[in-house]
Amino acid sequence: MNGRLVFFGELLIRLNAPGNELLMQSPSLSLHVGGAEANVAIGLAHLGHDCAMVSKIPSNALGRGAVAAVRGAGVDCAAVTLHPGRMGLYFLSVGAGLRASEIVYDRAGSSFAATGAEDYDFDGLLEGAGLLHLSGITPALGPRSAEAALGAARAAKRLGVPVSFDGNYRAMLWEAWDSDPRTILSELIGSADILFGNHRDLSLVLGREFSGEGADRRREAAEAGFAAFPDLKLIASTARHTATADHHRIAARVDLRNSCHQTAEIDVTGIVDRIGAGDAFAAGVLHAHLGGGDARAMAESGLALTCLKHSLPGDASRFGQGDIDVFHGGGLDVRR
Repeated sequence: MNGRLVFFGELLIRLNAPGNELLMQSPSLSLHVGGAEANVAIGLAHLGHDCAMVSKIPSNALGRGAVAAVRGAGVDCAAVTLHPGRMGLYFLSVGAGLRASEIVYDRAGSSFAATGAEDYDFDGLLEGAGLLHLSGITPALGPRSAEAALGAARAAKRLGVPVSFDGNYRAMLWEAWDSDPRTILSELIGSADILFGNHRDLSLVLGREFSGEGADRRREAAEAGFAAFPDLKLIASTARHTATADHHRIAARVDLRNSCHQTAEIDVTGIVDRIGAGDAFAAGVLHAHLGGGDARAMAESGLALTCLKHSLPGDASRFGQGDIDVFHGGGLDVRR
């Protein structure tokens, strides 16, 4: 895959309750900039890849600040342009112990959600691209953004640009409008070369359940996905067991048509921030994939970044190859 990596999706501002407080417990919030696709772009930019964001923002301080943050992380934002509307927001209360984290969305009517396929020159934006990355959050926002996501995927296939798609199923967003997630997601996965998703994502689009447990069920689901979607070449997923809000056990898996690899489970304790961990996983897998890595290399690279992301406040991974190497080497002492 030669050429820059293109990411299409919404930029968001996240507002956090302080520490582990509940929302509105005290009159202050901290701010981070993110968005599923932007998070992957930032993660890959920190790994040395040429990344470009395509999105729409409002003409105000929030939109300009979001673009400045993503550009400052090394992502080209020339194709992030203005559109009437507002900035998409979400609010987070970080869980602790046996209390889960909680998110409140406030993104209806955002500049990005109001745009459709006709608002983007996807053929021009994807000219010479090495990859298009999309997620299932974009089509979940409403009928206009669903058409935009489909338009991007169709343009990529027409131009021969490989597509990476992260299922990122968000029930609250899909249920907010008269949506048909199975049909829309089926077309997007059908356009993809790479799918980030597990047996639950494939159950949704294929309308069937998978038997067995653990690795056997994931392989059965992957084989069903490969059979249903002929262009699909790679399926990557994580398995997460949550002991408490700040102690998880995570394994990573990559399935190819003729091989697969699942890592050992890693204990992730003292979690600082788990938001964006799935996007960090996608960045790690794509990094190894772009470097010609096999299923094992992709799974282990993805696992390293998703585990490291849990140590970092904010939505995106900001680690380099050296951090991945240290993670696999077990180096936990101070690096001087």
